[in-house]
Amino acid sequence: MRLSDLRGRTVAVWGAGREGRAAVTAIAAHGPAGLVVVDDSANFLTLPWEGPLAEAAPLVTGEEGFDRLAAADVVVRSPGVPNTHPWMVELRRRNVPVTQGSALWMADHADRTVGVTGSKGKSTTSSLISHLLTAMDRPNVFGGNIGVPLLDLPEAELYVLELSSYQCADLTDSPRVAVVTALFPEHLDAHGGEREYYQDKLNLLAHGPRTVVVNGADPRLALELGDRAAVRAGSSDATYVVNGPDGTPWFHLRDQPLFPRAVLPLVGRHNEGNLCVALAVLDALGVDVVARKDSLALAVAEFQGLAHRLTEIPDPSGLTFVDDTLATSPYAAMHAIDAYEGRPLTVIVGGTDRGLDYTPLRDHLAEREITVIGIPDSGPRIVAALAGLPAVRTELADDLVAAVGLSRKLTPAGGVVLLSPAAPSYGRFRNFEHRSEVFAQAVADTAR
Repeated sequence: MRLSDLRGRTVAVWGAGREGRAAVTAIAAHGPAGLVVVDDSANFLTLPWEGPLAEAAPLVTGEEGFDRLAAADVVVRSPGVPNTHPWMVELRRRNVPVTQGSALWMADHADRTVGVTGSKGKSTTSSLISHLLTAMDRPNVFGGNIGVPLLDLPEAELYVLELSSYQCADLTDSPRVAVVTALFPEHLDAHGGEREYYQDKLNLLAHGPRTVVVNGADPRLALELGDRAAVRAGSSDATYVVNGPDGTPWFHLRDQPLFPRAVLPLVGRHNEGNLCVALAVLDALGVDVVARKDSLALAVAEFQGLAHRLTEIPDPSGLTFVDDTLATSPYAAMHAIDAYEGRPLTVIVGGTDRGLDYTPLRDHLAEREITVIGIPDSGPRIVAALAGLPAVRTELADDLVAAVGLSRKLTPAGGVVLLSPAAPSYGRFRNFEHRSEVFAQAVADTAR
């Protein structure tokens, strides 16, 4: 289904956030017979619905919203609406067509798109791909889950998109290059279970991409892909890291050394894998990676990483505060913790409680000396999961601001305070950016 297919039809947009606003603007321009917006989760964080948006589509809240959804010819849901929502279940039972703005956009742009998803690494990898393509004289527009909603993107010859499992779920067209960085259980409450989550995530690959690029070192991803044809970064058939001409780790493309690992400014082994995937994508798009290795090395060295992903905040105390608010699962938090191995570490965890199993985090910290501060909503449950570990000190705080203040008292000089929540931001924050803003402000305020 394309945007043009909505002309003359009644459309209900479900969700009044950033994605819903983009959908209303785009759909209104295509002449629907009727357009309404439904928001069943309005609260104190909700932004006003006014001006041109209100003129294009009235906003309906509360129980009346379902009636408006059920009466529409097409429902366009925002990515934040889970598959398990009771209204979604009933709409599908009634055979009401449900799609997303991402799917509408992809139907018209798939052949010009690199789409990146994954349980970990999709944000950094997609940003790296866009950055390196630009350095290789391949202009592109970057957007998606971490950037601009797809329906707000300008026209371009090439797009690089970071796509969440929610966005992938409703796609009926695969991008030209479909990329998957990792798979592990996440967002299970929204998808209905681990199997459903993997199915929704891998729907990115289900509709005829020209090329599939994956992290070949990820065991769950390898199991799910089986013998499917794919470029497997991290293997000697593609891009990988192994000792180079000077005996130190180098990035390679097949049998050709490219540049030292030291060129990449990002910490952590997982970021080596992210760059391997990005380089494999450039190779798949026809960039002569070997011939342009010197220019690529310079571009890699200039890459600053993403805000909210292991972003260090200067502090006069000598402590290193690190914003890793994009780490919304225990596995992502484990990677972040590993990046600061060898330094005294306090990690702040907690956010929206999606019922995830935190046993893997417990196992990961079994032999590690670390302080863990839990904040609502899931923080107390995470802390409980760590009970009994001899070298893990646990504390609870009422909120993120209180956790920052407590961390200053508990973290030794020269240590690291890491916000790596292992949970999303929704409920107490508008989005992940809002959580980061609160963290940074708390760091600044408590430094005085």
